[in-house]
Amino acid sequence: MNKPDIHQAAIRDVAFGTGVKVVEPCNLYGCKIGDDCFVGPFTEIQKDVVIGARTRVQSHAFICELVTIGEDCFIGHGVMFINDTFSTGGPARGHKELWRETVIGNRVSIGSNATILPVKIVDDVVIGAGSVVTKDITTPGTYAGNPARRL
Repeated sequence: MNKPDIHQAAIRDVAFGTGVKVVEPCNLYGCKIGDDCFVGPFTEIQKDVVIGARTRVQSHAFICELVTIGEDCFIGHGVMFINDTFSTGGPARGHKELWRETVIGNRVSIGSNATILPVKIVDDVVIGAGSVVTKDITTPGTYAGNPARRL
């Protein structure tokens, strides 16, 4: 019988600002988390992610590589960020040159279980719970739905 290669959730190689609160278990590696941030349990934040000061990341969120989140943001429970657009008709399978970046502005609130594809979102935006953001958001306001549209 074969044994699996087991990896444990861990916090490693993270640049933390002052006053950061992290609730374990979570998997944080190679990222930067600004001053006075909160990271809830069962969260994964991958390498090269940058999270601005005073941002809250609630439980069960997944923030993949190539994501930058501004200051004073709220990332709700179960929010998923995506960096692979399946541009070749299937998954990139580790070909990072096919991945795309996401940039979230300041004072952006993303409701629980939203999915954020590779996009740019300006400052002062609210994304409704369960929404799927498929295109850049260039005007402040409230957006909801699948695909997310301005209300």
